[in-house]
Amino acid sequence: MKKSRGRTGRKRRRKHLQSFMDGVNCSHKLEYIKLKKWLKDRGFEDSNLRPAEFWDTGRGLMTTKALQVRDLIISLPEKCLLTTGTVLSSCLGEYIMKWKPPVSPLTALCTFLIAEKHAGEKSLWKPYLDVLPKTYSCPVCLEHDVVSLLPEPLRKKAQEQRTMVHELYTSSKAFFSSLQPLFAENTETIFNYSALEWAWCTINTRTIYMKHSQRECFSLEPDVYALAPYLDLLNHSPNVQVKAAFNDQTRSYEIRTNSQCKKYEEVFICYGPHDNQRLLLEYGFVAMDNPHSSVYVSSATLLKYFPPLDKQRNAKVSILKDHDLLENLTFAWDGPSWRLLTAVKVLSLGADEFTCWKRTLLGDVISARNEQQALNITAKICHFLIEETQHVLLQISQLKRSNENLKKHLALVEALCLEDLKILEKSAEILCNVNTAT
Repeated sequence: MKKSRGRTGRKRRRKHLQSFMDGVNCSHKLEYIKLKKWLKDRGFEDSNLRPAEFWDTGRGLMTTKALQVRDLIISLPEKCLLTTGTVLSSCLGEYIMKWKPPVSPLTALCTFLIAEKHAGEKSLWKPYLDVLPKTYSCPVCLEHDVVSLLPEPLRKKAQEQRTMVHELYTSSKAFFSSLQPLFAENTETIFNYSALEWAWCTINTRTIYMKHSQRECFSLEPDVYALAPYLDLLNHSPNVQVKAAFNDQTRSYEIRTNSQCKKYEEVFICYGPHDNQRLLLEYGFVAMDNPHSSVYVSSATLLKYFPPLDKQRNAKVSILKDHDLLENLTFAWDGPSWRLLTAVKVLSLGADEFTCWKRTLLGDVISARNEQQALNITAKICHFLIEETQHVLLQISQLKRSNENLKKHLALVEALCLEDLKILEKSAEILCNVNTAT
């Protein structure tokens, strides 16, 4: 009898261990204990969520009970949220109020984060600051060698992001200097570029959307940010649905799930139906097997397949520009997008078919020749992108061997390229099947 009970105990233990295989509970870590106490003091009721480390997503939250559809995942009281209201009620408030021209809500939040991080032990927000990432992997933080490996449309956006953060820093310098009376150290050393980059990434990757009424002391940019301690440990999955909003009755930010979740599994939320390029640009990660993922075709790549000898080429390009059909041309899991095929069909119109361009935009078949040529050129574009992606993957594997310090960021671009390759190969297969059928 004793023996069998021992076996049952072992079985139960094994089952319990198995349930933690996907995630290792981190509740015992001092930083999380302090954060939970800090949140409790601000009215946060302990939920069924526990901080954990997951092998595929890294840090996240696991549930200690099975979640059903419409269950409340988390309810974070207003007192726990960090907003521009928090900033104005701090010692920075009077400096923001009198500064002209007014600073943006984003600048105010960045300034607050930098100042609180600098305050260290004296900061009221220290338990939250201690669990924030020390570094980020948004394109603005990536080395030039890594950015140059990104697909062309994303590379362009990454450069725009970098320029925007640099401009934010330059335009905020005078305001940062005005805060000198608050600090013993020189504000230039506290509010340096890397401090602003860290603060900007914290806000860009972690804020929840929460509309605040317009205040005169801020510029006219929308004030829609709120940092949500603990809640922001929830990772993104494109395959879940949630309902998230500020509840005016309970004065809390609440998230309810529209999906089931088993006990001890990671709880996910959805940041939106974003493709991987958008996820990497805004949040610094990619999601594998993302149903929303697309591979973008730049207008330069598209036009390479249409010789300048075509007398109507310029007119066709103008038509595409006027109808916004030179941007957002993509391949997805279900093949080339309608926009891409339509753009190719317009550019493939013969001299005698050109007057029919309006019908092409409406989706009419102009001729068997036009359809066939459009399919052939789309397949050529797809194969060109496959080769280009394979070449980048080769460069990445070479760089990984020679650049130890870039390994983490290179792995990110590699994940993006591998996903792109899967999509392009699927699209090539679809185009081949359509070609065979016709």
